[in-house]
Amino acid sequence: MIRNASRLAATSVALLLLASPVLAQGQPSAGHMEVAREVALNSGMTRSFDAITEPLLAQLQQMNVTRPEIQKDLAEVVALIRPEVEKKKQEMVDNAARAFASRMNEAELKAVAAFYKSPAGVKYVQIQPAVLDDIVRDLAVWTQSTSEFIITRAREEMGKRGHQLQ
Repeated sequence: MIRNASRLAATSVALLLLASPVLAQGQPSAGHMEVAREVALNSGMTRSFDAITEPLLAQLQQMNVTRPEIQKDLAEVVALIRPEVEKKKQEMVDNAARAFASRMNEAELKAVAAFYKSPAGVKYVQIQPAVLDDIVRDLAVWTQSTSEFIITRAREEMGKRGHQLQ
């Protein structure tokens, strides 16, 4: 109980510290939020919201595999709640826009939005998932290699100093 209370207190302090720049500059204008929302949408960032919600809906529809008698009703329910799920995704788009608006002024966001509308920006968003896949794959190999390098070099240097590392 005490641990949860101290976590809550620490979280509250962190949120206040994170919010203080926003509070100091006041609430962003409607135009500021509009361009921040545009950046969130055009950057491709919001694809991750679809990547979360669509599998959840698909998983719900997979229930008919074990209970075929509910297939029709389940399909109707998924169709019924899809607009509600879309509203929930829009809440996250709004949260992303607020995050951008709290860290960038309107002029900066307009410049970023212009980039994402440019041919280079459109291509950047288009190739971003594949690039991220490549980076994640390469990062795993690099992490292993770098870990081995660090241990090997540390052993060498500690050996020169008369210490043997396991």
